Amino acid sequence: MEYFPNGPLLGAGGRMQGVGSSAVQVGVAQGRTPGADEVYQHVQDLRVAERREHALLELSKRRESLTDLAPILWHSFGTIVALIQEIVCIYPQLSPPPTLTAPASNRVCNSLALLQCVASHPETRPLFLKAHIPLLLYPFLNTVSKDRPFEYLRLTSLGVIGALVKVDDPEVINFLLQTEIIPLCLRIMETGSELSKTVATFIVQKLLLDDMGLTYICATAERFYAVSSVLAKMVTTLQQTPSIRLLKHVIRCYLRLSDNPRAREALRQCLPECLQADPTLQCLPEPIANCLREDSATKRWLSQLLQNLNLR
Repeated sequence: MEYFPNGPLLGAGGRMQGVGSSAVQVGVAQGRTPGADEVYQHVQDLRVAERREHALLELSKRRESLTDLAPILWHSFGTIVALIQEIVCIYPQLSPPPTLTAPASNRVCNSLALLQCVASHPETRPLFLKAHIPLLLYPFLNTVSKDRPFEYLRLTSLGVIGALVKVDDPEVINFLLQTEIIPLCLRIMETGSELSKTVATFIVQKLLLDDMGLTYICATAERFYAVSSVLAKMVTTLQQTPSIRLLKHVIRCYLRLSDNPRAREALRQCLPECLQADPTLQCLPEPIANCLREDSATKRWLSQLLQNLNLR
């Protein structure tokens, strides 16, 4: 697909050549939607250090309204390198004592938002994986500071991984299972903010829903208990601070685990007692019961879970 129809803008492999803004304006003037010239100029500006911060901000604002932004970012000359530079340059600020500031966090999160766009697009997703770019986000997921700049950085990084798993692509699952994504998500599920916990649990849920992921997690007792123990702790926390969206993912994870014969036997012994009560909600802890009243699908999942485990 030709994203820059004006011939001189394209070099070998469809990458945009280093030309001036006048050439961009000529190219976009022919049949482009209003504002397209600004978008292409911002993409070029990513390669210029003095203009990059503004370009990151403007492109991140428009990413959801531009359906072809991901291919444009990937195939334009030097753009992905510039985004990677933004990521790796703040690694030193993560080391203790952490020095990450809010402006620096916001800037790299704008870069991550554009990478999420690339991860979401069917054309660029395989290229994104082949380049192993998700691994560059793991240092952010591995941080433990609860300061807002770090929490924002973790949440945005989780959003990139969440965009990958959302599409049910076996290649994505295979790639992630070869990395440390499960331990990283489990720690966030245990200690993160509610929103970070929700996205991390969603990622684990999507891994479990794939047969390859379920087999991987249930292959050893250590992996199974690592996941099930964190889920149990989350249920305990949810009794104190209820969240229906988080409870939904937790119960869905339990239900999927119950599809594996070995995990099913183990869950009969380790499923939290508060989830084993009568699914009519009369005997459930009030916070859990209130959440289930708000979501009939989650209530059905819990009922099916108890049936699978012969607990009702």
